[in-house]
Amino acid sequence: MHILLTRPLEDCSALALRFQSLGHKISHLPLLNIEKISYDKINFSEYGGIIFTSANAVKYLDLKNIDKKIKCFCVGNVTEKKARDLGFQNTFPAEGNVSNLKELILRTYDTKNKKLIYVSSETISVDLDQQLALEGFVVKRIINYRAKYNQKFDDEFIFKLKENLPDIVYVYSQNSASSFLNFIKIYQTETLWMNTNLMCIGEKTSSILNEIKWKKIFLFNPGEEEFLLYKI
Repeated sequence: MHILLTRPLEDCSALALRFQSLGHKISHLPLLNIEKISYDKINFSEYGGIIFTSANAVKYLDLKNIDKKIKCFCVGNVTEKKARDLGFQNTFPAEGNVSNLKELILRTYDTKNKKLIYVSSETISVDLDQQLALEGFVVKRIINYRAKYNQKFDDEFIFKLKENLPDIVYVYSQNSASSFLNFIKIYQTETLWMNTNLMCIGEKTSSILNEIKWKKIFLFNPGEEEFLLYKI
């Protein structure tokens, strides 16, 4: 099958290699450009736990003054791997979405008098800090990166993509879905995706692309990408 991956290369290279090893053709269309955002200095000693909802949140955090033994709550396995690669030792992965992450924190973080720090993108789909505050936690949100639509695409790549549309495309966020819709309209390919299966994280992500006619739409959690191949 021809599979289109849309995350930044460093976030999907392992998956691309895995799919290639299974005999699939891989195309790569990065939909977002990630930019670091400066933030105020943090006194990490005031916090009993840290929350990451993406690997980029880990990547762009200044780690010089943080105790790597702090409880580290990660939205999924990819984010946890990034945290462990950078030295965090006490990590707790959820099952790929923010709802599961919230439940994980409610079950395993019993020190409500010790504040949590939540590191995230400028744009989030779920106000996790506010939801945890309603449960009695004190949470400080730090924004350390933003995602912008990618506006620069290689003309030869676009030509080849139009000639051979993918059987599957994976889209991982509402931002990515909006960027993909923008891409589809810019290159006037609205009517070309009828034989492509759209794989999205969450209904909010898929709803953005509902105006395009797809073969089928599937919802998934990170880590389930290969499993979805056998549902086609």
